[in-house]
Amino acid sequence: MKRLLILILVLAAAAAALYYSQHHRQEARVGPEAVLNALADTQRELSRVPAAMTRISMEEEISIGNTLAERYSTQYGTGDAAMQDYVTAVGRKVAGRARRKFDYKFHYVPDESLVNAFALPGGHVFIGKGMVRLMQTEDELASVLGHEIEHIDNYHCVERYQLKAHMHDLPLAELLALPVQLFQAGYGKEQELEADRDGTYLAVMAGYSPQGAVHLFERFKRLHREYVLKAGSPDQELSRVAIAGIEGYFRSHPLPEERVNQIQRIIAAKKWANVPERTLRVHPDTPQSTAGNQ
Repeated sequence: MKRLLILILVLAAAAAALYYSQHHRQEARVGPEAVLNALADTQRELSRVPAAMTRISMEEEISIGNTLAERYSTQYGTGDAAMQDYVTAVGRKVAGRARRKFDYKFHYVPDESLVNAFALPGGHVFIGKGMVRLMQTEDELASVLGHEIEHIDNYHCVERYQLKAHMHDLPLAELLALPVQLFQAGYGKEQELEADRDGTYLAVMAGYSPQGAVHLFERFKRLHREYVLKAGSPDQELSRVAIAGIEGYFRSHPLPEERVNQIQRIIAAKKWANVPERTLRVHPDTPQSTAGNQ
């Protein structure tokens, strides 16, 4: 009986890996690097099989996400309705191509110290004022929102939640009390790069330029050099709060050079058109009365 159970688990794992390899969006490459990437993807998907077999239902995930999002939202309150509406409009446009059909909700956090964006289980995406301030185009905003959507779409959020529950054997009430910072902290390198790939795909399918992701990561590259490595004179003067936020962001994400190189490879492999980028229609530092009339 034990051997039969092991055989069933192995077959299930193989089937899951095969399904993933046939349905997951990846750039087509050949050669040794492609083989190594395929092996890494398969190993990663095999490791997810136990999580998939014990995964909570979509309804439970939505309920958990709603509770966490409501609790977090009360901490920063409301403000900048024009920016909130803009983030929601761009986010919904990008989310239209997501595989998991949640009623995705997008939240603008008017806090300049939040140089980040993060996702919660069940379809909630948050983006901070500090992050939007670094952007110049709507395409850059679309790429970041797409990245966070894919942390939900690829089960990264809910698997982190499940892992915490399993490791500490926590009841639901205690799980709902977990700090949202658990989801702000970033994921493993491979999950972050996966969200970059798939998030850029969502943005492109929504009509945005893939150069939005490239240009934003190149800006991150300069910021990393100037404010983290301190290897150059800053192009722009930032507040101490913003610098602290940038340092925190780079502690939890892959190096910008790697992210730029990956997206450029995908653009070449997919032969994506060089669509002109669109300037941000609403900016965090624009007075609401002016932004609302645009």
